Amino acid sequence: MARGLVLAALATVLVAGLVWMRDGGAAPSPVADSVLSPAPPVDIAVRRMAAPQDRPGVIEVQPPARPAPARPLPAVPRAATLVAAFERAPDLYALSRDLAPAVMAGDAEALWVNSRIHDYCGGYAASPAGYARDTDVLAQLGGHGAAALRNARDRVAQRCGRFAPVDALTVAGIVRQREQAALAGHLAAEASLLAMDVPLDDSPEYLRDLVERVQHSGDAQAFSALSPGMGVAASGQRAFSGLVAGTQFAELAWQLAACRQGLACGPGSALMTQYCASGGICSRDGTQDFAHFVYDAAIPRQGAEQVEDMVDTLLQGVSRRLEQ
Repeated sequence: MARGLVLAALATVLVAGLVWMRDGGAAPSPVADSVLSPAPPVDIAVRRMAAPQDRPGVIEVQPPARPAPARPLPAVPRAATLVAAFERAPDLYALSRDLAPAVMAGDAEALWVNSRIHDYCGGYAASPAGYARDTDVLAQLGGHGAAALRNARDRVAQRCGRFAPVDALTVAGIVRQREQAALAGHLAAEASLLAMDVPLDDSPEYLRDLVERVQHSGDAQAFSALSPGMGVAASGQRAFSGLVAGTQFAELAWQLAACRQGLACGPGSALMTQYCASGGICSRDGTQDFAHFVYDAAIPRQGAEQVEDMVDTLLQGVSRRLEQ
């Protein structure tokens, strides 16, 4: 699927019980220690334990392996840790499994990151064999982007290699996870629901308030999550009158603003990988980040200044909040 230039591979859901049962109670991977340790006490205390065969899904509460912090760590550092784990983890199935206790406990950040994992891996998980065949066919078509396309799809296959159709990843499941996260106060999850055309509330007042909250938040994840909903899909909607919305340039401006606010937008980022692997929109230059790619290939020279003005407008909202 593609909206303008920004793509969303929205075919996923976490089925935490299936994941747990299929692994048979495997011990947490090293990713679990590095990702879950900084979490608030609920995440520190909950650990998967090997269960008897007649109780495959048991999760027991154990004392923490190390002293718990005197108070919960701030949300932003933890969010950054989980997002960084999503970007760099070589095995996203393992990361999803490690997050399962926090997901089942309704932890907003874990729900959001898990939804991103399954968004990223959904196309592969639906049919690993079919995904491999498609990769071969697309690579054989040749063209300037064939090598980049193959590399991106191979990267997805490597990182998602333990997902399978039995995991039953669906768009409906992603929506459920993001609704839970949004109701728990996760702004990026709330923004993504608008972009998926299933907002928590479809009133013009709510929609405008949400966009303004995202703009003033400075949250790179929220900027990026909202961007597909601010493109052509927003055209003609009175809720967005006077905002950066309604054109392909507006969509790109929100995404570029997200990159400037710290979103991972480098050559090997999830963003660039999904553009290429899911929609065949690949940079011929493997060293380009998102911004360079957009200005090089997606925006005509006459439109670059217009996009820059839009990005500046978006980031001025963040600056005003910081000055208050």
